[in-house]
Amino acid sequence: MTIKNQLKTVVLLSVLTALLLWIGSLFGKAGFYFAIVFVGLMNFGSYWFSDKIVLWMYKAKEAKQSEYSKLYKIIKEVSNLSGLPMPKVYVIPTEQSNAFATGRSPNHAAVAATEGIMKILTEEELKGVIAHEFAHIKNRDILISTVAGTIAGVISYIGNMFMWSAMFGDDDNRGNVFGLLFLAIITPIVASIIQLAISRSREYLADETGAKFVSNGNHLADALEKIEKNVAAHPMRMGTQATSHLFISPPFRRGAFLSLFLTHPSTKSRAERLRNMKF
Repeated sequence: MTIKNQLKTVVLLSVLTALLLWIGSLFGKAGFYFAIVFVGLMNFGSYWFSDKIVLWMYKAKEAKQSEYSKLYKIIKEVSNLSGLPMPKVYVIPTEQSNAFATGRSPNHAAVAATEGIMKILTEEELKGVIAHEFAHIKNRDILISTVAGTIAGVISYIGNMFMWSAMFGDDDNRGNVFGLLFLAIITPIVASIIQLAISRSREYLADETGAKFVSNGNHLADALEKIEKNVAAHPMRMGTQATSHLFISPPFRRGAFLSLFLTHPSTKSRAERLRNMKF
């Protein structure tokens, strides 16, 4: 399972990057070279600064051990069980029950938990959630998904440029209006599908790895079911959909159509897999 998911991630990221380079090549050699430079700059920025940006977006504050002793105790315990360094600990000021991990490596990682999650989960359930986030840190999922999200976002933006060019561009562009509109529609969709495929595969792997850290899948399964109900009652009111994949459960309210483009597998399928695990 682990090797399969790792290989799938490499392939999908490669396709996503290739898609951006192909779009650049449509503008000639200059566009192709610009796309190469742009991909490099995006990857550099994602590597060094994505964690700080995401924590700022959700108003996360570094937690004081004296104030959040229970959370620190659980994180230290999972740190020992996983063999990973102790990450920085952040708290997000919202009643929603959720959590995410960020950082470029196990030695430069942070775990952020909402105030809400500490209110509704038992200690064992919260430990399962924290173990899931440690799994993301160990597998370097946050760096991979952030780079994928950045590139996918840029491709979607370029798709919008194609659309405006088709409608208001010069005579040459208007002569190829159907081709431009096709690109405007298809490029963001392809980019989103690839991004979602990466994210969903990583969630299954993190569930499995985290459950192995604590030798129990039932507690995380119970936590996921509680979190899903809580999120429905307390949708996130800060941040952006582009970062939804970072959380253990999608944090925003969604309609029936948007459910087709979820960044996570269904809670039901995740819980079934966890409860069927053998230790």
